[in-house]
Amino acid sequence: MKVVISNRSELPIYAQITEQLREQILNGQIAEGTVLPSIRQLAKELGVSVITTTRAYKELEESGFIVSVQGKGSIVLGSKNDLVREQYLKRMEEHLEQAILTGRQIQLSDKEIQAAFTALLKS
Repeated sequence: MKVVISNRSELPIYAQITEQLREQILNGQIAEGTVLPSIRQLAKELGVSVITTTRAYKELEESGFIVSVQGKGSIVLGSKNDLVREQYLKRMEEHLEQAILTGRQIQLSDKEIQAAFTALLKS
């Protein structure tokens, strides 16, 4: 798990932490079942306030990426969780939309785009 805080970012620090952890969870860099550092430990490592890391973890929990378990800490949830699954679906749709736009830029027909998707599905 790696989080980099930028003073030049337009995002508040808690949002930078939230976005980076969310991205690492979605990319599989932080695996399902991983216990994240404690709020205090992460705050110390990043040199930020405990309030900031608390807000970041709260955002992740509200969006279904982690669950806080008394005495165990914050645990990463898997893609079977409905909220996390929805994020994966959203990401997939964005990639598919980009692929369609790319196909349209080179004047591929809908049938040609569908054929490309079908070929990829079969491979």
